[in-house]
Amino acid sequence: MKLNFLKSVFWISFFLIIISSWVYIYNMSVSMGLDLFGKNINSMKMKSMDMSAIATFVMLFSMWAIMMVAMMLPAMVPAFITYQDLIKSYQGTWRGWIGVLFGYILIWIVFSLNISILQTFLKKWQILNNQGILKSNWLIVFLLIAIGFFQFTQIKNYCHGVCVSPFIYFIKKWRSGFLGGIKMGLGLGFFCVGCCWGFMALAFIMGYMNFIWMGLITFIVILEKIPEIGKIIRKPLGILILLIVVCFILNNLFKFF
Repeated sequence: MKLNFLKSVFWISFFLIIISSWVYIYNMSVSMGLDLFGKNINSMKMKSMDMSAIATFVMLFSMWAIMMVAMMLPAMVPAFITYQDLIKSYQGTWRGWIGVLFGYILIWIVFSLNISILQTFLKKWQILNNQGILKSNWLIVFLLIAIGFFQFTQIKNYCHGVCVSPFIYFIKKWRSGFLGGIKMGLGLGFFCVGCCWGFMALAFIMGYMNFIWMGLITFIVILEKIPEIGKIIRKPLGILILLIVVCFILNNLFKFF
């Protein structure tokens, strides 16, 4: 009875973290006067996102970190269920379960720090607009091509293989206890970043406060983490992105002529 109660507390807390993260991002978006597509709905232009201010960088970093938690934790449910099964059969503990969670989140926080720094400099160099979208159509094309072709690379294949097979990863990299869980969580997070960085980089095309983009990417990431589905849609997603590139180029050519 006590074990079942403890398990319920952990899982409820897990999903509360996800829900709270989405609510936080939504409230931040509303407070900034943005709609679901991340566009300003106020008559006055928002100046609160001036990347030159240190306070703004802190806000940007916290926004990215919380957004990554909201988007990436749902995709980790199969991995945490797998670890839970190993609690009985492979000397796992609930402290280890929490360690895996901490390690995984920590990797995405580091990713958020790096992408926040990148975004700050891109804004400073006037490469991004106030919505965090690339101003240059050529840069958009280049980024889409890189993301599309990445879906066909061995790096993507290997990282994706780890993400969809958490049981094999845990068996090969097994570490006991809370610290052991953190180490395994860091490893899972590392491969998850390697697998999904391209989807996150789409924020520079769609806008980093675009709720529709966030929801769509979260859904795609979850599908990719399902073994039976992920192996089927991985390459078609790359083809789709490359087709979008072609349509984007043709559309701009027609406008030019």
